[in-house]
Amino acid sequence: MTTLRGDHFAAPLGSSRSGRLRFTNGAHWITIRADPHMQSLCSARFGERMPMIGVHNGMVTIRYSRVPFCDWLDCRSECPAEVALNARIPWEIEVRGCASQLVADLRGLRLGSLSVDGGASRLEVLLPVPSGTVAIFILGGASNVAIHRPEGIAARLHVVGGATLLKFDDRGIGAAGGELDLRSRGYDGATARYDVAVTGGANNVTIDEQRELKGSGAVQA
Repeated sequence: MTTLRGDHFAAPLGSSRSGRLRFTNGAHWITIRADPHMQSLCSARFGERMPMIGVHNGMVTIRYSRVPFCDWLDCRSECPAEVALNARIPWEIEVRGCASQLVADLRGLRLGSLSVDGGASRLEVLLPVPSGTVAIFILGGASNVAIHRPEGIAARLHVVGGATLLKFDDRGIGAAGGELDLRSRGYDGATARYDVAVTGGANNVTIDEQRELKGSGAVQA
């Protein structure tokens, strides 16, 4: 049975063999992490800003009430909300609406896809080793975004809408208009890789390999 105690939430794993985390009205000042020891489907701690939560057949839906952006800035004095996912099952993660001040430490997770539909600002993602081709979508523009993948994992970056201050591994682009399609060495023949697509432009975006990603704690935004 789903439990809610104060600002803490937990959902049972039950018979679910996969999970889907969906934010339906944006995600702000949140940490997402994988937990290899978790027995439940997921757990969360939200602090003072308690959203509406629904769970059905492995899908966890989180909806925050729409508030002025200045109110989200005020919550930086609080600890970020934290959502922990059971790392023993595969997950898809989706944010509908803007993602800001969001850290997703997904190392150790079996990630099927990650999408943000509504733009991303101050987003940091630490990716796990993928199985097959894993798609990452940021629709609506990306600003101050860093996506780190494990060393030796191939990646492609496709940007629509121009880019400024873009870094893709050892390549840096100060400014470029139109579309960009960048691929790491060995991407076309790789069986495990990431395909990253950004529409609406990219400003100060980094896609790189991380040689030393130790531990499983989330990075602080």
